Amino acid sequence: MSFAVEIEQEEDGRWIAEVPDLPGVLVYGQTREQALAKAEALALRVLADRLENGEAMPALDGVFSVVA
Repeated sequence: MSFAVEIEQEEDGRWIAEVPDLPGVLVYGQTREQALAKAEALALRVLADRLENGEAMPALDGVFSVVA
């Protein structure tokens, strides 16, 4: 599982980061690193919310393994 993060600097100096595969994951940061961190955190929250509510989401193959 891998998500692309699109990031660019706005004219006012802020950075905007978006995960196009996850609608609604769009954030601003004062630095490139801050915008990237915020986008990753929001993407994880969106995925967790979808998982909890049984909504459609990308395959999470290989993320978890069950040890009996």
